[in-house]
Amino acid sequence: MNNQKFSTKQIAINFGFLLAGYNVITGLMLFFLDMHYQNNSTVGLVNLAVIAAVIIYGITQFKKFNDGFIKLSEALKTGLGIALISGIVSVIYSIVLITFIDPDFIDKMLEFQKETMLEKNPNMSVENANKMVDMQRKFSGPMITSAFIIIFNLFFGFVISLIVGLIVKKSKPE
Repeated sequence: MNNQKFSTKQIAINFGFLLAGYNVITGLMLFFLDMHYQNNSTVGLVNLAVIAAVIIYGITQFKKFNDGFIKLSEALKTGLGIALISGIVSVIYSIVLITFIDPDFIDKMLEFQKETMLEKNPNMSVENANKMVDMQRKFSGPMITSAFIIIFNLFFGFVISLIVGLIVKKSKPE
């Protein structure tokens, strides 16, 4: 093995953009299938599994490229870096989606949620469903959505990085 060491920054950038590419491609596939506003739980679970897998792989690659050594802090930096880069690109994609690709996205999403609420709760009045949708509309703007994406990515990235870091950490002998 060569003596070149890889930094957490290099790994985070490479794997962050890899994960971001996956997120954008998945988002575009859902858009073309007209499923992008439905919040499908299966799609969500698959996406969480992919996010976790990419972060885990990035951390293990950092360890591999650094002669099998990694500190917990390096694992955290790597995982959080991957999550942050992926989150920033996802925010940009979301803003482009909401602003240019599908300007009716929020209305479609809220209407779908209202229909789902009424189906699951047949005793709920349309008036109450409309009140709930109006409340959700206040929290569905691009800025709040962007903040949620970044916060969620960083939180999930931190948890995965911490767990993996505790498992794979190995200090250099002194």
